[in-house]
Amino acid sequence: MCAQSQTTLPAERMIACSLHAQRTRGKRLSASRPDSHEDTMLDLSTTYLGLKLRTPLVSSASPLTQDIGSIRRLEDAGASAIVFHSLFEDAGEQPASTRPALDHYLTLLRKAKDAVHVPVIASLCATTLDGWTDYATQLESAGASALELNLYQVPSQMDVSGAALEERYVEFVKAAKSAVKIPVAAKLTPFFTSLTNMAKRFDAVGVDGLVLFNRFYQPDMNLDALDIQPNVLLSTSEALRLPLTWIGMLYGRIKANLAGSSGVHVPDDVVKLLLVGADVTMVCSALLRNGISHLSGLEAGLLQWMEKHEYNSVANLQGTLSQLRCPDPGAFERAQYQNAVKSIQNVVLTGREAWRILSGE
Repeated sequence: MCAQSQTTLPAERMIACSLHAQRTRGKRLSASRPDSHEDTMLDLSTTYLGLKLRTPLVSSASPLTQDIGSIRRLEDAGASAIVFHSLFEDAGEQPASTRPALDHYLTLLRKAKDAVHVPVIASLCATTLDGWTDYATQLESAGASALELNLYQVPSQMDVSGAALEERYVEFVKAAKSAVKIPVAAKLTPFFTSLTNMAKRFDAVGVDGLVLFNRFYQPDMNLDALDIQPNVLLSTSEALRLPLTWIGMLYGRIKANLAGSSGVHVPDDVVKLLLVGADVTMVCSALLRNGISHLSGLEAGLLQWMEKHEYNSVANLQGTLSQLRCPDPGAFERAQYQNAVKSIQNVVLTGREAWRILSGE
């Protein structure tokens, strides 16, 4: 994450983060290895929401987590925890005696808990204060290991200010947290005016974790039917930049755990999120695109990277390149933007485009 400045920063600062990471790594390895010649088994374990997990690889909420067979296969492929598919408040808006959608969800959640040994985290997307608290308690009663609050709303009301919306989100999280005893995480949008301030406010009301980020799904159009329709586009590794930036800035500054979501497709994506301070990395699009077995490849790639770079545990590498530990903290802020726009080496060009620029055409 530390910017490789070609113009704004002195040359010695270009490599400061890399050297700092190497020194930190060496100290930690020497402290953990009394005999440098003795092989040490790599430890991928991490802690998220108070849950001790075998690895930082978590299957996020998706169609794959609404089927018991798929949930079992996710565990077999190496998922250390599974986020159940989201429960939406309108699934329970009918009278209690006629709520088949809600009852089906709770029954399936109980079956999922019985089917696997890894934690099953319930996902809730409500719209009202009562919805957040009532459904949270029902999910807890159904056996959820923890609760992820999916704060997905489109602020379309023109007379509601951003400050009022932010206060509403904080109240939702505070109410849900107070209603249950299990750990609670909030899955956030990246579109707050001051994300660091919102993270601090969520942290202050006791949230146990922040999931960065929720994807904003925009509608598409069917030009033949002249109709609005959903058109979900799976993410790519390019989507990693947002959580990478903000996790790197939040690491060590709040008590809540940090989960990286969006853009986790290859082992390098997992490593990058851990280096900036993520406790877990959540995988969705990569599994929908490549199949559930892709999880085992991510784990194998993480192990290979750690062995190559001589890290013996996930704990040793977490936060090494966060803003808090990087000697050049400005790399996460304005300096990074300046470097990106000023340096032609950070721009991917076709051969003809590059020739035009370099030749002055």
